[in-house]
Amino acid sequence: MESQRSSSTPNRLPMARPGTGTAGKTIQLLTNHFKVSINPRSITDAYFYQYNVSLAYEDGHPADAKDIGRKAMSKVHETYRTELAGMHFAYDGEKSVYTIGALPRKKLKFMVVLEDSSSNSLFLEGFEAGSPVPLFIPLPLEPDINLVVALYRGSTSSNINSSDYESDRKRLRRPYQSKAFNVEISFAAKFPMNCILSPSHGRSSEHQDAVRVLDIILREHAAKRGCLVVRQSFFDNNPRNFIPLGRGVLGCRGFNSSFRTTQGGLFLNMDVSNTLIIQPGPVLEFLLSNQNVRNIHGIDWNKARRMLKNLRIKTSHTNAEWKITGLSERPCGEQKFLMKQRNEGPDGGEVVQTVEVTVYDYFVQHRNIRLDHSANLPCINVGKSKRPVYIPLELCSLVSLQRYTKALSPQQRSSIVEKSRQKPQQRMESLQKAIISNKYDANPMFCSSGISISTQLTQVEGRVLPTPRLKSGNEQELYPQNGRWNFNNKKLAQPTTIGPWLVTSFSTDCDMRRLILDLIKCAKMKGISMENPTSIFTENPQYMRESAPIRVDKMLSMMRSQCRQPPKFILCVLPQRKNCDIYGPWKQRCLSDFGVPTQCISPSGKVNDQYLTNLLLKINAKLGGLNSLLNMGYCSALGLVSSKPTLILGMDVSHGSPGQADMPSIAAVVSSRKWPSISNYRAAVRTQSPKLEMIDSLFQPQPNSEDTGIIRSALMDFYQTSGSRKPELIIIFRDGVGDSQFNQVLNIELEQIIQACKLRDEQWHPKFMVIVAQKNHHTRFFQNGSSSSPSNVPPGTIVDSRICHTRNNDFYLCAHAGIIGTSRPTHYHVLLDDVGFPADDLHQLVHSLCYIYQRSTTAVSVVAPICYAHLAASQVAQFIKFGDFSGSSSAHAAAAAPIPHLPSFHHNVADTMFFC
Repeated sequence: MESQRSSSTPNRLPMARPGTGTAGKTIQLLTNHFKVSINPRSITDAYFYQYNVSLAYEDGHPADAKDIGRKAMSKVHETYRTELAGMHFAYDGEKSVYTIGALPRKKLKFMVVLEDSSSNSLFLEGFEAGSPVPLFIPLPLEPDINLVVALYRGSTSSNINSSDYESDRKRLRRPYQSKAFNVEISFAAKFPMNCILSPSHGRSSEHQDAVRVLDIILREHAAKRGCLVVRQSFFDNNPRNFIPLGRGVLGCRGFNSSFRTTQGGLFLNMDVSNTLIIQPGPVLEFLLSNQNVRNIHGIDWNKARRMLKNLRIKTSHTNAEWKITGLSERPCGEQKFLMKQRNEGPDGGEVVQTVEVTVYDYFVQHRNIRLDHSANLPCINVGKSKRPVYIPLELCSLVSLQRYTKALSPQQRSSIVEKSRQKPQQRMESLQKAIISNKYDANPMFCSSGISISTQLTQVEGRVLPTPRLKSGNEQELYPQNGRWNFNNKKLAQPTTIGPWLVTSFSTDCDMRRLILDLIKCAKMKGISMENPTSIFTENPQYMRESAPIRVDKMLSMMRSQCRQPPKFILCVLPQRKNCDIYGPWKQRCLSDFGVPTQCISPSGKVNDQYLTNLLLKINAKLGGLNSLLNMGYCSALGLVSSKPTLILGMDVSHGSPGQADMPSIAAVVSSRKWPSISNYRAAVRTQSPKLEMIDSLFQPQPNSEDTGIIRSALMDFYQTSGSRKPELIIIFRDGVGDSQFNQVLNIELEQIIQACKLRDEQWHPKFMVIVAQKNHHTRFFQNGSSSSPSNVPPGTIVDSRICHTRNNDFYLCAHAGIIGTSRPTHYHVLLDDVGFPADDLHQLVHSLCYIYQRSTTAVSVVAPICYAHLAASQVAQFIKFGDFSGSSSAHAAAAAPIPHLPSFHHNVADTMFFC
């Protein structure tokens, strides 16, 4: 490791697995990995071939529309089967296709004709082939006829360049609304199929490429069935899978499927997946639901224009599909265009006249289509801004399976979480039905590969680790049962003193007197010294309609004018429990400007003892107390971190919600303090460029040899609170990164931490451990109990074999109890271990860190330092949401847009667990 650290360009790789654990009680489990069998004779000398795909219009311009590629390649396969030698291929939806075996030639060119659903011209029924067709051209209310040019477009096959494609004329009979595309397929690479079996059969990159091809075959299989394909998740157009969320948004239940190479061979990992889609059906009904209005007169058309843009519709009068580009500026009854009309002349010949009509009159009088609401509504534009094509809104319906990518309301989020939950038995049944109904064994490319997929869940062996031991006040033992414990008749391990304190209320529905009396009574039972509040401030009703920052300022001004001494703690009562707009400004002002810890509540219904106890757990932690402690002697790993100065870091990056692409990302790092304790933490939070996952502010050297990075402050705090000792071991828990970013964690983030240590002392070389925790995966475990109904696995269940990585040091741990739905284990990846922990010690250390979360009396699903980092990032993100802070450009910014700086925390709270 030392040579690697001294290198200017480190190239650390994830460590290999040193061994598997044995501690705990063995348990037999089922997992949603389906065994893949491969006939070796089918792949011994076979190759996957990769071909680049180029798609262009007839005039040579690239065709980049996302929805064209699959249609064009499907048409190629359907039309040119002979030229392709009857071979099947898998298209990745972008620039590549894959085959088993080579195509007849290294370069092939085809022309295909597709129905044009986004043409700039509106082809109308009732016109003969070859006759000119009118385009809708918007006119001012008093048009200058001399300046209007009528555009026509023929629709016969004569438009095709027959000299280049004479042999294809029979295949290119053009219907109305059609376009021709040139498709070029050219050889790019090949790799042996026997790499599928395991990485040892070829280079690791070849194995990854081969497995990636199998995933692409899955996507192609789903696309041919008409599914919405979102990476490796597939969603059928079946109303039974739709979950109404309100405001015109539906949850859509589908399945995520991908191949995984593990110690037990190749598996198909399939799990239930959910996405958000627009409610299909009439556009008018969608707008009424989306804006939550009762009739069309309440629709905000500016919002409607933004919402509808780029959505696809189908018209009821032609059954044609279009993409919405906007809305007309004038209502349908006023929006005019010029139309050429053929009439019989006086001499019996044909006379072409120019007629000015409104869109409404055209459809009602010329097309004999009844319109009940359109006269006073905008038209939908499916053309371009300079060549608009208008259709009455009531003739349009939104097509199904269109993704909704904007942020959800709190109510919608709660609804999708609640309605998408599945008990273990339900989940198992739906997965087994899906694996059968997908008929993967009938896929021609899987058949050619000799691949068959089992329809049964795989049995794996797990272990249930011993439950960590906890202590409460007066060294009393706590005995967690099923991942839970309580403080009935017990005091907190390190209770604090609350005072002087005060109460502020933005709510009119709370019985403040009863709440305060009950809270003080409960606090004394837990060992917390808590007197009556010095003051109670209630918001002046005249400010309730003001913006949240103004309401907060008025409340704080009232406090300052009436308080004789600054409080040590503020209990704040909010008018609503979730997504209250007062929360962000209130937290920011209290933590940054006044340096006062604050606890926000919004009690609803009866406030019982459990509610008050949970509230006091948070308050005690914020004010420097601890609720429970680990018994450090119950495993050797805890003995090591308590005997050698150990700094524990939890790192997470929070990104903006969907629809907030320009929102800065928030990087949060929590660090342990007061060693040998591993339960006290502080947080440092910084902004960085939107969607940037790697933390860029861990080490920030300055010209004066100073460092303004996050790690410097963590090291200084550890030194000051741990008896002037530097950490000999630094354990880093990193959340939110994918497999492809492991090397960046080791070579970018870890390198910053190493450099920060070197700047403090060139001769100081602490040992490091780097562990990534992943929650965003699709592996689930089920326990077959004595009854026929499967259940969730017990807390402490660990799996480190069979379905784990073939080389890397990873394991699945389900530390918490699954009460609702199916438990999701955390997938831990040990990227670096300078200490050389035995597997059992490492597993028990991670398991123990799930029991030190001070906000609750339950084991959490991921180690507490990561939970704290996530809390700190989420809480501080509210500052940006409602604040207007000065910004400066980030070094990693993709654009020149400034990244707003967060206000610094007041020194009174900077080193506290304010995020609890």
